[in-house]
Amino acid sequence: MRYWFDNTLTGGVAALIGWLAVACLAIVVPLSAVLVWTDDRAPEALRAKTAAVWRTVGQTLRLGGEVGSPLRITLSVLLALVALFYVSTLVSLITTAITEKLVALRLGHSTVLEEGHTVVLGWSAQIHTVVTELVAANANQRQSAIAVLADRDKTEMEEELSAEVGSTGRTRIICRNGRPTDPAALARVSPGTADVVLVLPQDEPDEDAEIVKSLLALRASVDDDCRVRTVAVVRDERYRLAAGLAAGPDAVVLEVDDITARLVSQCVRQPGLSLVYQELLDFAGDEFYVIDAPAQADRHFGRALSAYQNACVVGVVREDGTVQLNPPHRSTVLPGERLVVIAQDDDTAEPADELAAFDESVIVSRPPRSARPQRLLLLGWNRRARRIVAHLSAHIATGSVLHVVADGEESTSAEVRDAAAEATGRLSITFHTGDPTLPGTVNGLDAAGYDGVIVLGSDRSTGNGSPDDRALVTLLLLRALERTSGRAIAVVTEMTDDRNRTIAPVGPGADFVVSGKLIGLLMAQISQNWRLAGVFQDLLSPDGNSIHLRPAGDYVREGHHASFATVVESASRRGECAIGYRSRDMVTAGPGHGVRVNPSKTVVRRWMAHDDVIVITAH
Repeated sequence: MRYWFDNTLTGGVAALIGWLAVACLAIVVPLSAVLVWTDDRAPEALRAKTAAVWRTVGQTLRLGGEVGSPLRITLSVLLALVALFYVSTLVSLITTAITEKLVALRLGHSTVLEEGHTVVLGWSAQIHTVVTELVAANANQRQSAIAVLADRDKTEMEEELSAEVGSTGRTRIICRNGRPTDPAALARVSPGTADVVLVLPQDEPDEDAEIVKSLLALRASVDDDCRVRTVAVVRDERYRLAAGLAAGPDAVVLEVDDITARLVSQCVRQPGLSLVYQELLDFAGDEFYVIDAPAQADRHFGRALSAYQNACVVGVVREDGTVQLNPPHRSTVLPGERLVVIAQDDDTAEPADELAAFDESVIVSRPPRSARPQRLLLLGWNRRARRIVAHLSAHIATGSVLHVVADGEESTSAEVRDAAAEATGRLSITFHTGDPTLPGTVNGLDAAGYDGVIVLGSDRSTGNGSPDDRALVTLLLLRALERTSGRAIAVVTEMTDDRNRTIAPVGPGADFVVSGKLIGLLMAQISQNWRLAGVFQDLLSPDGNSIHLRPAGDYVREGHHASFATVVESASRRGECAIGYRSRDMVTAGPGHGVRVNPSKTVVRRWMAHDDVIVITAH
C-alpha cells in the first residue's frame, strides 16, 4: 500500500491535488458530522442532517455549501472551484513575482542608479584595503557609494566586507553579482556615471588576461564620449601594455611585481623605509595633496619649501598637468601652477605669514657621504626575486655582494644564474643551495653579519599553502638566531597578506613590503586624487625621484638642537626636499616606530648621529 501510494504521488499535480482533497475530506466530513449530530438545534430528519453536514463541509472548504437538487449542488461546487482556482492562481503569481524579485535582489542583479560613485571590479586580497581606505577618504563627505561587482554571492560579499571593514559611516557599500568581463553585468554598477573605476588584480599572473578582458568590457559598456577614469592592476609585465591599450590613454595601470620588487630593494638598503611609505599611502596620517598656491607664484621653488608651517612642499604640477617632484630649487613657480605637498589634509596646507626661520650656525655644508658597499642575504626565491636583484644592482654601491640561499631546483638555479649575468658590475652574486625553512640552513648562516636580509615567500602557484607560510617559518628561525647570538638582524620581508604581517615573529618596526596592501593603498590614493598618479609614477620609476633616509649629520651638526625648518633649508641647498625624520631611539615604540612625517617647521629637537632625515631626491 505504501509503495502504491508513493507511485501515485509521482503522477504529477493532478495526483497531488486528488490526495489533498481526500485528506481534507477525511478530516472535514467526520468532524462536520459530529458538529451537526451534537447540535441541539439540528433537525431531526436524517436527510436534513445530511444537508447540514454538507453545508458545513462546503463552508469549511469554501465550496458554496448549497443544498437542493444534484444540479444545483454541482453548479455550486463548479463555481466554488472556479473561484478557488482564480484566487489560488493569483496568489501563486504574486508569490512567484515577489520571490523572483527577492532572489534577484539577493543575487545582486539589479542596476545601481548612482552618480559620482566608485566602482570596484573583481575580488582579490586588495578588496578589503581598497574599501577601507575609500571609506576613510570619504569620511567627510555627506554621502558616497562604493559599488563592487564580482563573480561571487552578493550576500557573502556583503558579510565579508562588513566583518573586515567594520562601520562605513556615511559611505554605502553596494555589492552586485556578475563577471566583470561581461558588459551586461558591468551595466549593473553603472560605470558610465561613476567617478572612478578600480579593476583589482587577479591572484595569479596567468590570470592577467582577465584584467585585459575586463578593461575591454568596460570600454564596450560605456558611451564613446564617456572617458571614465580607470585604475587597473596587473601582476605580469607582459600584460601591462595590453592592459594600457585596453583601458585607454587616460587610465593608470599598475604592475604589482615591479612595484613590490623596487620597494624591497630600497627597504633592504634603508631600514625603516617601509614605515615611511605606509604613512604616506594610507589615509590615517599625512599624505600627498595637490593644492593651489597663488601666493607662491613667481617665487623660486626652494623658497616655497619654507612657506608652509604644517605642510612639506615636494613638487609642482605644471599648467599642462604634468607632475615634477623635487624640481630645481632655483626654478620659478609660475602663475597657474599648483604645488604637491605632504599634509594632514588639503585644507591644513595654508601658507604662513612669513617664511620659517632657520639657524644658519648648525647647518652642515659638507658634501653628501658616498654610499659604501653592502653585504646582503636573500633567503628564498620567487618570480619577483629576479627583479629585486636587477633593482639592487642598478642602485647599490660598487663592490656590494648578494648571497642567495634557495632550494636547489633547476629552474631556481637557472634564474639565479640569469640574474647574476644581468646584474651590473656593482653587485656580485653568489648562490648556495638550501631550504630557508630548515634550522640547519639558517643556523649555518651568519645572518647578523649581513647589512640586510631579504626574506621572500613562495609563489602562489607552487601549491604549498599560503605564499607567506614559508616566509613566516624563516622569520621564526631568524628570530631564534637573534636570541641565541644576541645580535640584531635587519630583515625586510615580502608578503602578500597583511594579516600575516601582524603575526610575524619579528621585532618592532621591522620592514615589511606587503604587496596586496601596498597596491590597495596606491589604488585608493590615485582614485581620490587623479593628479597623484604622476607623483607615484615618479616615485616608483627607475629614473625618477625616490624617498631616502639619510644620516642627520649630513644636514645639521650632531648633538645640537635645531628646528625642522633648519633641516628643510639644509636639504634644499643639496637639491632635496626634506619631509620628516626617524629617531632611532624610538624604533621599538609604536605606532610610528620613530618615523615622523611632516613635522611642524617650528619643531625643535636634538639631532643625534643615529637619527635619519627623510628626503625626496633624484640621487
